[in-house]
Amino acid sequence: MYYVYIISCADNTLYTGITTDIVRRLKEHNNTKLGAKYTKGRGPFTLVYSRRFRNRSNASKEEIRIKRLNRKDKLILIESKKS
Repeated sequence: MYYVYIISCADNTLYTGITTDIVRRLKEHNNTKLGAKYTKGRGPFTLVYSRRFRNRSNASKEEIRIKRLNRKDKLILIESKKS
């Protein structure tokens, strides 16, 4: 399984990524140098959205779609998942 996720950074920005293990990836963002270049110096991070996919292709397509959204639409997506 693959997951597309959005984390909220301490500077109130959003980062979207893809992984096979959300718990491990969040730990990498928060506690190691294995986090993404964008997230360096922006922690701590909070997972605000995730969605599971059966294959990497579909997950990658969704990651790209989300990354193209503006902040307002990303926040709407996050809120819709909470409901």
